[in-house]
Formats: sequence, C-alpha cells, structure tokens
Amino acid sequence: MAAISGFFSHLYTITLVLFTIMILELVMLVQSVTGFHSRKPKINSTQYLKFIEEKNPTIRYSKRSKLEPNECIVCLSEIEEGEKVRRLKCNHTFHRDCLDEWLQQFWATCPLCRTKVLPDEIVANFRSQNEVYDGSDEDIMHMLTALHSNSIHRFF
Repeated sequence: MAAISGFFSHLYTITLVLFTIMILELVMLVQSVTGFHSRKPKINSTQYLKFIEEKNPTIRYSKRSKLEPNECIVCLSEIEEGEKVRRLKCNHTFHRDCLDEWLQQFWATCPLCRTKVLPDEIVANFRSQNEVYDGSDEDIMHMLTALHSNSIHRFF
C-alpha cells in the first residue's frame, strides 16, 4: 500500500511539473505570436544610441578646447586631436565609441562619477529588449524547486 501511495505521490509531482512547463510554454507562444510582451515600446540599439546622441552630442576633440582630462578612462588611452568624443553633463569626456559601448553594457551612468546619462525609463526599456533566456537548466530547476519543495530533485 505504501508503494502505491508513493507512486501516486511521484505521479502527482511529475504531472504538476509538466503542467507548469506546458503553461509557461503556452504563455510564451501566445506572446510571440501576438507580439505582445509589454505595454511599453521596446528600444533597440539604434534607438538607444540616438537617445545618447541627443542627450550628449558627439564633438571633435581639440587640445585648444581644454577638455580635461585628455585620457579616456574607459579604454585608458590618450584622446588624440580630432577624435570623436562625448562630453557628459558632469563634464567628463570619453571616446564616443568607448562611452557608447559602456552605456550599452552597463547602466547608463558616467563611468567615473555614476551620474545618470539617460532617464531610467529609456534604460529599462532597452534592457528589457536585450534580456534573453540562455536555456540554462539551473534556472528551470530553481523555478521548479520552488513549485514543489525539494522533492523534484529525486526525479532529475
């Protein structure tokens, strides 16, 4: 009798896990078919770089312009005459490409003083567009473990 009880307990757990996975897959399928992910418009890399350009236009570095310092803190190389740079509102100057890469990889703040370069809403929309599930089994196991205590580990 205990064996039958154990069997039905395991069957219940497996059924619950499979049902949950099917529901999640169905939700993702509906989202991909309808194109509905969120109410906020997503921002792609090109749009994000346009926002950066609007807030902090590209300029050509000139030693006469007295932009200090004359070193890009992101790449740690000297800024040469005529190179494209961005001067932020906090008065820090960087190579344009170095800063653009920094702002896309990290939160949109100055690499030196962490002053905000773009509004939080724009950054959040850009981040949500670029979040991708990597297919990690560990993430799935963590979610499923929360579903039914630690008993799931016995099956995998």
